[in-house]
Amino acid sequence: MHRLEVPMPNTLPFAIGTFDTIGPMSRASFPHRHTFHEIVYVTGGTGSHVVDMNRFTLRPPHLCFIAPGQVHYWDGVRGLEGCVIVFTDDFLLEHPTDRSLLRRLGRRPWLELPDREAAWAARLVSEMDHEYRTGAEGFGGVLRALLHILVVRAARLPAPGRLLRKAAQVPRSVARPASMATRFVALVSTPQTLSWSVRECAGHLGVSVSYLNEAVKSAMGRTPGELLREARVHEAKRLLACTELTVRQIADRVGFNDPAYFCRFFRRETGTTPGDFRRGGGDIHHDHRIASIAHPGPAA
Repeated sequence: MHRLEVPMPNTLPFAIGTFDTIGPMSRASFPHRHTFHEIVYVTGGTGSHVVDMNRFTLRPPHLCFIAPGQVHYWDGVRGLEGCVIVFTDDFLLEHPTDRSLLRRLGRRPWLELPDREAAWAARLVSEMDHEYRTGAEGFGGVLRALLHILVVRAARLPAPGRLLRKAAQVPRSVARPASMATRFVALVSTPQTLSWSVRECAGHLGVSVSYLNEAVKSAMGRTPGELLREARVHEAKRLLACTELTVRQIADRVGFNDPAYFCRFFRRETGTTPGDFRRGGGDIHHDHRIASIAHPGPAA
């Protein structure tokens, strides 16, 4: 298993381009996973795409949604064409419900597009690409709005057809950790649980702390503690960018009784203070860099 990191030259945790301009890893033929979201709009090519051990044939056009932690790869593809969109959870601060929609789409990632659906998908992707390349004033907001429309409309589409076959029989020992990891991610994605410890999460899920650590690390390539810290940071960023709550109030909402400790935690995780992040309008992202997909390193 490998995990891809995404480096970037601008302040937006977002990039869009062709398979060539995003980079060769966007068509990787070996199993790997990301810490970011990826949407692929396939317009040409033959072969198949394997997502979480499910194999899908290429009969373009398709939309494919890959959530952080999902394992995927391209198998036997020729003439692969289309557009790749990559972004982090931070890009969704203005549309927090899109996170749950994207996770839902990740569970049925391969969407075939009849003519009518293909037409609006092509328009939205083309407009996103234009906004990203031109970088005109306010382009970040336009990109977020277009992405929101794409995600909502895709979620309305029926479940995918033409599932060729399982890429491999999924042993029960593999399926259960993946299911537990999905339940854990859903649990810590709700504001009400951000103050919980990993031990409290394990108790709610009915498993031991050691099993939860093993299952989540196996399925996601990251520990429950890392994902819980990431969820707290994301919610704090959302509240800083989209509300007028004080830092003390935000600290309390994401599980910190001591605002000073929260500020130290936020700076350690993001590279900036809560105040500087708010003054930057929510566009300070020292902890994420995106532009072309870099060579993978071993999964943590």
